[in-house]
Amino acid sequence: VFVVGGTGFLGFHVIQSCLARGWQVTALGLPPAPPRLGRGVKLLLQDFGRTPDAELRRLLRGHDAVVFAAGMDERSTPARPAYPRLRKANVEDLARVLHLARDAGATRAVVLGSYFSYLDRVWPALRLAEHHPYIRSRIEQARVAGAIPGLDGMVVELPYVFGALPVPGWEPLWTPLVRYIRLSPVACYTAGGSACISAGVAGEAVAAAIERGTAGERYPIGQENLSWTQLLTRLARADHRTIRVLTVPTPFVRLGFGAVQLAHRLQGKEGGLDLPLFAAVQTAQAHIDPARSRQALGYALDDLDRAFRDTVAAVR
Repeated sequence: VFVVGGTGFLGFHVIQSCLARGWQVTALGLPPAPPRLGRGVKLLLQDFGRTPDAELRRLLRGHDAVVFAAGMDERSTPARPAYPRLRKANVEDLARVLHLARDAGATRAVVLGSYFSYLDRVWPALRLAEHHPYIRSRIEQARVAGAIPGLDGMVVELPYVFGALPVPGWEPLWTPLVRYIRLSPVACYTAGGSACISAGVAGEAVAAAIERGTAGERYPIGQENLSWTQLLTRLARADHRTIRVLTVPTPFVRLGFGAVQLAHRLQGKEGGLDLPLFAAVQTAQAHIDPARSRQALGYALDDLDRAFRDTVAAVR
């Protein structure tokens, strides 16, 4: 298995699940690499975007499957307009890698996507792909994943992921939230909620998709559906603290998101999400029913609270 983005948070956990199955793994990614990546993993520390096609095809040769765990996420705020950069990272780079992998002999491909694509399917009235460049890029990414002749490609659509990466100084994307709830025994947050998953279960689902997934399928996965109040409470508990969460009225959420977006525009930047419109998603119960995906792939679950403990322990 060839893992593009193998030195990152999700790539690391995918590799652990592949190794547990006795598979040989090549990890391609940027430094720093986790010191405990795994015995026998072939590590390539280089930028695949700067690697010529001929060299990347040579590196891919001999692999049965490729996992694409790279790309640009919704937190990015590149120079306006954002969409061309998101499309380059999430769609064009993926298409290049998958075509080269197919030419090198791979027959399977799994792309780590986003559950925002799933929400676009179940909430068509919100027109998420139309309003949010990041979500549009993820939907186009899924189309590419299943459209390479001779390659069985599929997407595992991930919700918010918790856990840790054993790299000195690494901090989770949840660092600002953890630091916020450490400030006071009372926290203000939005209504709504999200599906959540541990990095270990996410890695298991990706490995299971390599093994048993169906070409062209999109697998929304999750572990627990939590309200934001439940999530903050359990993160605080994992940090050996107790907090009370007060819900901010949605109009104020929309106003605050608008102020952040205005600041980005004044700096000549644009985020992957139209924040005032995204308030409708943020304050909704963005839950999924993962039963169909879990039945199809057969991945095991672990302790989400342990992932919460690992997350808060990584925040200094």
